[in-house]
Amino acid sequence: MDAEREALQSIAYPKVQTFCQKHGLMFEVVDLRWGLRHSEVTDHMTTELCLEELHRCQETSLGPAFVALLGDLYGPCPVPTLIEEKEWEALKAQLSTRRGDLELVDHHFQRDENAVPPTYVLQALGSGEIHGPEEATLNSVLRCGAQETRRLGLITQEQWHRYHRSVVEWEIEQGLLSLTDADQRATVFLREIQDLNKHVLEDCALKMVDRLADGCLDTEAQNLLSSLKGRITDRQPGVFKAHQLSWSCDLVNPKNKTHARYLKELGEQFVARANHQVLERLWELEAGRQELAWLYQEIRHHLGLSAKATRTFCGRQDLLAQVGQRLRQSDGHPHAPLVLFGPPGIGKTALMCKLAEQMPGLLGCKTVTILRLLGTSQMSSDARSLLQSICFQVCLAYGLPLPPARILEAHTRVVQFFYTLLHTVSCRNFESLVILLDSLDDVDSIHHFRRVPWLPPKCPPRVHLILSACSGQPGVLSTLQQTLMDPESYWEVKPLSSNQGQEMVQLLLSASRRTLSPGQRNLLWASLPECGHPGQLRLAFEEARKWASFTVPAPLASTAKEMMHQLCARLEQTHGQLLVARVLGYIASSRHGLSEAELKDVLSLDDEVLQAVYQDWTPPSKELLRFPPLLWVRLRRDLGNCLARRPVDGFTLLAIAQRQLAEVVRERYLSEPENAKKHGILADFFLGAWSQGTKKLITLPLVGKPLNLDRKVAPQPLWFSDTVANLRKLKELPYHLLHSGRIKELKQEVLGNMNWISCRGVSGGIESLLDDFDLCAPHVNCPEVGLVREALQLCRPAMEFQGMERSILYTEILARLHFFATTHPTLVGQLCQQAQSWFRVCPHPVLVPLGGFFRPPVGSLQVTLTGCHKGITAMAWSLEEKLLLVGTQDGIIAVWDMEEQQVIHILTGHRGEVRCVKVFAKGTQAISAAKDHTLRLWNLLSGQEKFIIEDGGSKDPTKPQIWSLHVDEAKKVVYSASSTKVSAWNLETAELIFHILGNALDPWVCTAALASRATLLTVSEDRVVSLWSSVTGKAQAKRHLSSIKEETPTCGVSVQKTGQMVIGFSKGSISLISSEGDKLLEKLPEAVGFLVVSEDESLLAAGFGRSVRIFLADSQSFHGFMATDLEHEDIVETAVFGPENNVIVTGSRDALIQVWSLSEQGTLLDILEGVGAPVSLLAQGGALVASASQQSSSFKVWDLTYAQKLRTSAPFLDRTGLTAVSHNGSYIYFPKIGDKNKVTIWDLAEGEEQDSLDTSNEVRCLEVAEQAKLLFTGLVSGIVLVFPLSSRQDVMCIPPPVARKAVKCMALSKGEEHLAIAYDSIVLVMDINPGDPCPVIDGPTYTFYTQLPVTISSVAILTKYRVIYGMTNGNLFLYECANSKVFPLEGHGSRVTCVEVSHKEQQAVSGSAEALLFLWDLQVYKWKFEMSYKNSYCQGVQCACFSKDDKYVYAGLRDRSIVVWSVLDGTLLAVQFVHAMVNRIIPTSNGFIAPTRHGYLIRERFQCPSSRTSQQDPLKNFKKAVWMVKSRQREELASASGALQDSGLRSTQKNECKSNKCSQVCLIV
Repeated sequence: MDAEREALQSIAYPKVQTFCQKHGLMFEVVDLRWGLRHSEVTDHMTTELCLEELHRCQETSLGPAFVALLGDLYGPCPVPTLIEEKEWEALKAQLSTRRGDLELVDHHFQRDENAVPPTYVLQALGSGEIHGPEEATLNSVLRCGAQETRRLGLITQEQWHRYHRSVVEWEIEQGLLSLTDADQRATVFLREIQDLNKHVLEDCALKMVDRLADGCLDTEAQNLLSSLKGRITDRQPGVFKAHQLSWSCDLVNPKNKTHARYLKELGEQFVARANHQVLERLWELEAGRQELAWLYQEIRHHLGLSAKATRTFCGRQDLLAQVGQRLRQSDGHPHAPLVLFGPPGIGKTALMCKLAEQMPGLLGCKTVTILRLLGTSQMSSDARSLLQSICFQVCLAYGLPLPPARILEAHTRVVQFFYTLLHTVSCRNFESLVILLDSLDDVDSIHHFRRVPWLPPKCPPRVHLILSACSGQPGVLSTLQQTLMDPESYWEVKPLSSNQGQEMVQLLLSASRRTLSPGQRNLLWASLPECGHPGQLRLAFEEARKWASFTVPAPLASTAKEMMHQLCARLEQTHGQLLVARVLGYIASSRHGLSEAELKDVLSLDDEVLQAVYQDWTPPSKELLRFPPLLWVRLRRDLGNCLARRPVDGFTLLAIAQRQLAEVVRERYLSEPENAKKHGILADFFLGAWSQGTKKLITLPLVGKPLNLDRKVAPQPLWFSDTVANLRKLKELPYHLLHSGRIKELKQEVLGNMNWISCRGVSGGIESLLDDFDLCAPHVNCPEVGLVREALQLCRPAMEFQGMERSILYTEILARLHFFATTHPTLVGQLCQQAQSWFRVCPHPVLVPLGGFFRPPVGSLQVTLTGCHKGITAMAWSLEEKLLLVGTQDGIIAVWDMEEQQVIHILTGHRGEVRCVKVFAKGTQAISAAKDHTLRLWNLLSGQEKFIIEDGGSKDPTKPQIWSLHVDEAKKVVYSASSTKVSAWNLETAELIFHILGNALDPWVCTAALASRATLLTVSEDRVVSLWSSVTGKAQAKRHLSSIKEETPTCGVSVQKTGQMVIGFSKGSISLISSEGDKLLEKLPEAVGFLVVSEDESLLAAGFGRSVRIFLADSQSFHGFMATDLEHEDIVETAVFGPENNVIVTGSRDALIQVWSLSEQGTLLDILEGVGAPVSLLAQGGALVASASQQSSSFKVWDLTYAQKLRTSAPFLDRTGLTAVSHNGSYIYFPKIGDKNKVTIWDLAEGEEQDSLDTSNEVRCLEVAEQAKLLFTGLVSGIVLVFPLSSRQDVMCIPPPVARKAVKCMALSKGEEHLAIAYDSIVLVMDINPGDPCPVIDGPTYTFYTQLPVTISSVAILTKYRVIYGMTNGNLFLYECANSKVFPLEGHGSRVTCVEVSHKEQQAVSGSAEALLFLWDLQVYKWKFEMSYKNSYCQGVQCACFSKDDKYVYAGLRDRSIVVWSVLDGTLLAVQFVHAMVNRIIPTSNGFIAPTRHGYLIRERFQCPSSRTSQQDPLKNFKKAVWMVKSRQREELASASGALQDSGLRSTQKNECKSNKCSQVCLIV
């Protein structure tokens, strides 16, 4: 059936392979008869291998596992390779009368007494010409003997079959007839040649039927074949696929059209049958899929490995008992994790598995035991997925709620959840929890960090954590010792005794039903004197199990490493040095391992391997060339336990099982040039360079000329289908391109390929993308790679907000890197072009960036991190250790390593909000205070709690709390202060030194520990200053402030150098207090909100209202430093000075952070966007500043030195949101920073201020008439100044209708012929008429009053003097000026934030603070659609406009996103997160421009296909996002019929399976 085999190989297999790949499956064909000579195929060992492979296929295949090609050839019956002793004796008894036959059998079989029971082993038959006749004679003799033995009842029917069945029948019996679900798992293709019996003796029919040695027809074989076909038809008729062919002498000639048609039909039938079987199986699995199937599979995987490891466990009983005793002793109180360590191969894994098995007995109580053999599966190789699986298993075991999706989004949240979960389990006082993590060395992420970030330094009561790690070289053990510093936590696993070693080998031999002769046993023990190393003993066993009793073995090596070299040498002798070197080399060179299908493909691309294989015969096909699978199966069988099978991404990958063997393989086969060569071939494979029909040249020894042959390797696209990514390529290709030195291809195919970046990001998340860039960046001398990596880092917030989706990633990359497209064309420019090309063919509605408008890389923002469940209340830096401590509202302190941007410790213990954190001891220790009235001292290197101080007091959160700490390292004292008590504690012993109690009727507001004066100073609400000794706590003095009257203290800061304290008061006073007295420093116009001093105490900043004033220190006091204050648009909450006092950073309630230059007298350097919540915390650490909010779980880290660096594109610095745009976005107008009486004109192309306009009054609103080239400025005085944009002359002034009424808002009609100016309750309507040199403004033509108690919040004007205005209470009106009629429109439920009219003035849109948009039909003055969009962050609509063609509404939301709605049916078409609030949206011919609070101008094209049938859900990746549209027409129709229908709703929820994201979608009304 060679022609059929080649037809399937050439045409059918690739089609099935593509089909399987589209469903996330790997297709592998195991045809052990392909590619080899007949003598190799019929070798007596091949039959065993075929049946073993068939069993493996049935065990592992998801779909079809067996395909038979059956013709008129029954095939040879193989000689049994092993005959058991009883069976042998029965056969010999029947052959005893035939001496020649008996001698023949005795000659070819030898007794092996090492088998249990003893067996007779077939010896190698002759080779060449004598092989066939010799085997036939032996077979005939054995069959005759078996026939007679069976007749006498001495052997069973099954034993008799071993002598009478051909290989074909054995395979069909096992692969088909023994199955209950054969229709889904097997297929038999039958070729029936009509009239073959008439031509059976013709030469052309020689290979089609069975013949005897003399050439006669083998009728017995033909009868057995007929019987076999009958059994198949009777028992499995559904699997039979028959093909009828007419007899022809040239039947198998390629030019025979009948035969060609048959082959084509066979291939088509094979493809259809295989695909159908795969689909049926997939449907079954989907129907029976468990909700947490991934978790159960992971648990089963580790339990299976554990059972195997403990099967031959021996010894270690003392160690097991000691561990049990330690666990029992520590079960009732907090304790450190336990670490078992020892050299590789010492038996740590078997010990951990035995501990897991015996844990209930060792601990003496009920336990929940969780075991992970790290590195043996995908989920156990990575810290993120490892913790997730453990958390899920613990929750299931204890009946606790599973981790919500929000927790799983960020690794830091998972770590915190893990810590909290351990404490929750501990408090239940139920079953003890034991978590065993074997081989921490095999967790990838641990090697990248200085610490083990997720490891709790202490376990709570009834929770135990047992770890194992390798010793003997710098690695994970030394990393662990940085976290767990208690020497008693470390237990060494020592070698077994000599007797235990012998016992272990004996157990292994017994388990494999083997034994050794006395001589062999002596040789074995002589080779292993006093060896108690289980790894070496197992290697010795693997060798010894192959010894037959008649074998004379060579001495074994004396060390494990030498044994492994000995193993490799034996394999090379059997299979050839080249094949062994390449197989082991490829597996060791892979990043995560190789599947068998991948390995066979890679070997098929290795010309040297193929030349060695085909040096003595030619390949069977003239069109394709493959590596013969049988050669790999033989080698795999001999490798045995040297290879580990690991589940990764749904596939089973092969890896080197032992760490020492991997080192030997690298030493033996992976020299520098060989290593690069192997990585190169692996890179070619994962690139798909030689797939899909691309042929590769090779010169074979027997051919002598180059052949261009198809290697038929698997194709390697990035996406197998729309939802199935090529995960193997994504993970392996960068690694191999890098290590093969193909850097140019690495940049082209990976780092500079948007298809790659999007596929990797969508399928694996942003973390996997960053891991790839971190892997490659150090080896690629290209600054552009750093730009791309930093841009990806900045994408995190968008991915958290919207989820990882292709259009989001393309938008983020294009909008951040477009700034560098021309200056960095090689990589960045190419990425931008690729992104633009992708957008052009995007089939869904999408917003396409036309330039850069997100904060670019190499900017001030270093990273945005999320790690807490609740808001952040305290921050502190450890500069020496490069750590940042973040305290939260739920009492947790996260310790971040800012070099690695990872949480290294979660400090748990506080039961209330963390109020204060102080770092000391050169950054190695910290002390924290919380609302639970406790102080806790922490070791920041180990993450362990040193001691707890109970400060007393009520647990009632409304009662006075600790609100400040001061650490005096010289005296080793910490002072804690609340409103009624100051306490001093010894930092080394935690003993109380003294308490100072205050007066609850006059509580303290400010406390300072002045070390230079050895004094404690307190100031109370009634302005009483008290002085105390900081050594004894004794009172020294008490007095009232003399400089302040009738004000209450609000804040204070100590000045240590001078021993003074600066206090701020409720009416703006600032007083300087010392032990000698007090004096007034300054009187501010508002209450002082905060006071901060610089690190060297030379500068003082006072925050009041929306301003900050800076003071400079002199010898005894402070004085004013700058002529003007630093102003925000909202209340300033906090400030911090830069490291060299050249800048100050301030944060305000409007979520903005401003960076000011102190060396340039308060020049504003930058405006930074916080985390979307009031900036309540700023912490400076060197050149870095961390910003956070009590209302957000995220924080940002900024680089202050960026303010002094050259910017790539300077943003315009507007804080007010009162921006206007002219000349199609070329110029931006906004109130000048520091002087709102002026308007800045910003040249966007040049990135600098071009000019400014003096308005003489504060600007409240701006409008630009683009066609008339006018700028309208509404002022606080009520005046509107009109500036011609083409000149600075002829400024026009529109006076207010009422004096001192500020302009609220303005609007221009679409044709710019009318202007509406709105005040609190008055609207002026002006005419704009053409004039020379500039337009003339007449009027007011109309003036009308709203006569309402609420004020106007937004306005729009139409032609014919119609005005739409919205109010602060949500009401909306349309006023016709010509006939003085007002038409109330159905109002919003909250403030109307914007009103816009369509360009044809047939419709209008209004937005409100409740994120609701109404689309109005202005013909009937009724709303047409009510459109709402809500998510967990949504805070209302900021602005909106119609597209130029009035088909769409663009809306900017206060949650920093832009949404697009369809005017036709109210459908939500697109949502885009833009990181900053959009101030206004201005339509362009194909999209819009929009200035943002970040100082960039968004310029985008909206692309919407003419038919939206293929539209994807715009919220499919959003978490807890909902959009809804109501149609008035539909509601009225439903109401009329008496059945009001619900409005359409779309919502999205996170789904675990990324390839099947589901949205709950109802039809839109």
